[in-house]
Amino acid sequence: MKRIGLFLLTNFAVIAVAMITLNVLGVGSYMEGTSLNLGNLFMFALVIGFAGSFVSLAMSKWLAKMSTGAKVIKQPSNADEQWLFDTVARMSEKAGIKAPEIAVYDSPEPNAFATGMRKNAALVAVSTGLMRGMRKNEVEAVIGHEIAHVANGDMITMALLQGVLNTFVIFFAKIVAWVVDRVVFKNESSGHSITFIIVDIVAQILFGILASIVSMWFSRKREFHADNGGAYLAGKENMIAALKRLQTTQPGELPDQMAAFGISSKPSSFGDLFRSHPPLEDRIAFLENTTEAQLKIA
Repeated sequence: MKRIGLFLLTNFAVIAVAMITLNVLGVGSYMEGTSLNLGNLFMFALVIGFAGSFVSLAMSKWLAKMSTGAKVIKQPSNADEQWLFDTVARMSEKAGIKAPEIAVYDSPEPNAFATGMRKNAALVAVSTGLMRGMRKNEVEAVIGHEIAHVANGDMITMALLQGVLNTFVIFFAKIVAWVVDRVVFKNESSGHSITFIIVDIVAQILFGILASIVSMWFSRKREFHADNGGAYLAGKENMIAALKRLQTTQPGELPDQMAAFGISSKPSSFGDLFRSHPPLEDRIAFLENTTEAQLKIA
């Protein structure tokens, strides 16, 4: 129920921001009688596409805390929390960013994620399973991986990419719907017909699948860079050890908004094209073939 509520709240915020933006920009209707105004349609698609992406990003830290129950550590209360603080501070300084908020969430599986709208106002959260089930050098490497995501600006980059993909999905889906409705079915009534609405929905689903393939490809490339950054911050052997440890465990479940920024993920039911993370064996092989001189924050 909590996730459903957060999903509805996020979508309400997206719609509100999009409607306000469209009104401020003075974007008129993209349907003018039986004609399609491509300029208005593109602006409509641009605003709707980026509103969803950036509202989710702006709310990402709050959504992460609410959906996982992550507790932010404001003041270390034990040796483990102090170690987390010191490790994140040291790595953040080496990566050239402000230390993110640190949180711990209750989950038996080892995982961690990073989120936030800006490099210097991010959140890094680790699971209790990660802290209990992995050695400190391995946990350090996982934290380094997440710090690398933040330092590389992966959250904002993914939001920009998703905004562009959303824009083109909406834009071309409505053009296809208009062509099928007006040219194929010869509908001459004004406004949106049932045919237009159905074709629009189907086209958005199909184009959305293609957009997901592009998004997941980029996500997999980004994981290699984060592994490289984690090896730079925590040591190559520690990063490889952490990935090998993850091979022996079940990846932890994360909400959709954070799943792409976790240390690992379960294979997609729809095949490798829809995986947000490369297979662990490929990530290990990548690091084994990377020299110390090539280790860096991308």
